[in-house]
Amino acid sequence: MNDRSYLDVIAPDVRRRIEERRARTPLAGLKEAVAAGPRAGAGPGARASFAGALCGRGLSMIAEVKRYSPSKGPIRPDLDVEALAAAYEAGGAAAVSVLTEEDHFRGGLQDLRTAAAATALPLLRKDFIVDPYQVYEARAFGASAILLIAALLDDGGLRDLAALARNLGLDVLLEVHDAGEMARALLVEDVVIGVNNRDLRTFEVSLQTSLDLAGMVPPDRLLVAESGIRDRADVEVLAAAGVDAVLVGESLLRQKEVAAAVAALVRPLREVARRSGVARDEESR
Repeated sequence: MNDRSYLDVIAPDVRRRIEERRARTPLAGLKEAVAAGPRAGAGPGARASFAGALCGRGLSMIAEVKRYSPSKGPIRPDLDVEALAAAYEAGGAAAVSVLTEEDHFRGGLQDLRTAAAATALPLLRKDFIVDPYQVYEARAFGASAILLIAALLDDGGLRDLAALARNLGLDVLLEVHDAGEMARALLVEDVVIGVNNRDLRTFEVSLQTSLDLAGMVPPDRLLVAESGIRDRADVEVLAAAGVDAVLVGESLLRQKEVAAAVAALVRPLREVARRSGVARDEESR
């Protein structure tokens, strides 16, 4: 891609798809659907809190529903969202991430809706979110949280979309790739911090990215490592660095027995080391 990242390629298609869906279902219709449903994280029938699910005693797993990779092609051709979500829950996952981008990952909002019907676990809508319309979609289709990507949004966009998510009862996983993005992310209140170990330009993956950035995250923030987690040894290394949760997709999806693969990564629970970062209230003294 030369100097272009995959975000430069994907974002125009994402915006085109938003306009197509907006033409079919205006924002007012989405707002009505949200108002008619239970508020996320509260009340009868509400889905559990995403952030709350990652606050357990040991390292937690967010297991991903992902059909296709732009760099590797089909991942699990016979993917059954309902069966997969149930297997993730049976294996001990704390939450489920559902990739809903259509053109490059071949997902869709229907996958999110199907997962919501199949499991009580909190659901993350993983997509390239650039418009408030997508936040309302996430709530209407059963998500507990949304992904925001620092590299895709300016500071105002991050703040505004995170605030909208909070107003709708959604948590936010704010994804970063380097120290500059981490500094920006830490200025956004009440979000879970995610470190994506994949280079946006080369697609190369290194857990060292999470290890290098973990020390920047105050201990009062939740920290998630994304991409490149393959086995229990990787989980051990990340937990020792103070990572609270891992987001795992391809290494699980390529296994025949998915529930057993989840259990092999998260059981027995691995205690998370306390990070050396300074908490916000201590910084202000």
